[in-house]
Amino acid sequence: RVVAGVLAALARTPDGTLVVATHGGAARAAIGALVGLPPEHWAALGVLANCAWSVLEENVTGHGPAWRLQEYNARSLPVTALADDR
Repeated sequence: RVVAGVLAALARTPDGTLVVATHGGAARAAIGALVGLPPEHWAALGVLANCAWSVLEENVTGHGPAWRLQEYNARSLPVTALADDR
């Protein structure tokens, strides 16, 4: 249900940026599903701390799942990191 809600809200977002506030378990399940992990592997993501966030970006490479997990359980300002797959 969370993934359906996120995708529906994202479709109505003009600039493609969406902030979702939810409980850690729901966030972990949604992130796991969006990055293509099977449900039995969602626990590999670990517990989200209070007031922490995660960042997903659309995977524009055309390889793999539609979403990439850029940050998980972050508690400081995001930092851009360059990689050879961009």
